[in-house]
Amino acid sequence: MRGSESQSPSVYVPPNLALRLLRLLLGISAFLFLFYTVGHYLTGWPFPTPLDLLRIASAVLVGGVMGLVFSRFWPLPPQPGFERVFRIFFLLLPALVLGYGLQLLLSANQALSLIVPISAWLSSGLIVRLPQESSPGERRK
Repeated sequence: MRGSESQSPSVYVPPNLALRLLRLLLGISAFLFLFYTVGHYLTGWPFPTPLDLLRIASAVLVGGVMGLVFSRFWPLPPQPGFERVFRIFFLLLPALVLGYGLQLLLSANQALSLIVPISAWLSSGLIVRLPQESSPGERRK
């Protein structure tokens, strides 16, 4: 039984995961609120109404929860490489489709189709897989 436990990858889940996710989602939402407000004054976009801000916040929330659930099943690898590329690819495709669906469902003129994947990508890095320790026999080689 001890051998099967050592083969399973260990995962680092921060003790205050809910607080970190909330801070991240509030930060993304605040940035986007500011982005659309500044865009109104600089480029003439329509001023964001409370309904627009609610749409943006809901897209950020959906993406954040999607990224967190995804990272529970496939945590962020400790080393950069192709696994991270494949992981992002498999996360962003469904997030894009979900973002397009949200944009059509809410009939929004904001870029919800891009907000959902960015939020999912940023929140998927909260849970990290720890590097595996080598056994004493592997260290000698």
